[in-house]
Amino acid sequence: MILNHLNLAVSDVQGAKEFLIKYFGLVPEGKLDSAAISLLRDDKGFVLTLTNFEKSTEVRYPGAFHIGFIQETPAKVDEIHRRLTDDGYEAESPRKLHGSWTFYFHAPGGFLVEVLA
Repeated sequence: MILNHLNLAVSDVQGAKEFLIKYFGLVPEGKLDSAAISLLRDDKGFVLTLTNFEKSTEVRYPGAFHIGFIQETPAKVDEIHRRLTDDGYEAESPRKLHGSWTFYFHAPGGFLVEVLA
C-alpha cells in the first residue's frame, strides 16, 4: 500500500502553498489552485492538498498534530531554520529530541511543522 495524498485544512491556502514551495520544494500539481484548494506534489509523488472550503480564518488541530519534513543531515535542518528565522518566522532552535536533530514551528495557514534529521 502507498499513501498517496493528505488533505490539510488551512486558514490561508495560497500563503501555505507559497511557503511549502519556497522552504520544502513542493511543486504545484494540476489545475486546482484557488483560495479554496491547491495541490502540491513532492519528489516522491506524494500529493498534499491544502483546502479552505469554509473560508475559515483559523484552523485547530489536536496539540500533537503536525507534518514532518525529514532532511538528509542536521546541517540541512540548521540551514532551513536559519532561512526561516532570517525571513521573520518564529521557530524554536533545533535540538536533539526523540533521536533526531529537530525543531517545530507554525507555518502560514495554521499547522505545525517539524523539520528533522
